[in-house]
Amino acid sequence: MTSATTLASQSADRRRNKVVLGLLACFLGWLGAHWWYLGRRYAWLVTLASVCCLVAATQFPVWFDNPAFFLVFIPMVDGFIEGVVFSLMSDEKFDRLYHPGQGRVTRTGWGPVLVALFGTLIGSIATIFAIAMVVVYTWTALGWLDGYVL
Repeated sequence: MTSATTLASQSADRRRNKVVLGLLACFLGWLGAHWWYLGRRYAWLVTLASVCCLVAATQFPVWFDNPAFFLVFIPMVDGFIEGVVFSLMSDEKFDRLYHPGQGRVTRTGWGPVLVALFGTLIGSIATIFAIAMVVVYTWTALGWLDGYVL
């Protein structure tokens, strides 16, 4: 057996938990942690893009007032959305996608529902904040806020 075959069989045998997946997506979705947990092939691209944007943001005097920092909001909002979607996915569909050939493995209760509520609440607040920051940044750049004290 080659190492690639061994790695593939280990990832297929590994049990995934909807609560862990949802929490990873909500808290570390901007880094693609939930993609790593699922063993997705190009998870490193999300991680690389987010880290590059954060590094680029630190090169400016005001790091949070930088377009590179705003780009991190895209995978962050996506993480909250995916966290809610994974948490509310039916157990049958979750098992069919992430535990193929093992029958019904997942039996969830209130955990995924609470993760989905948390993801919806915090994700909507973060999304509104991201939109507001982009609007303020754009209006400031256009000079529409000249004379206002923010």
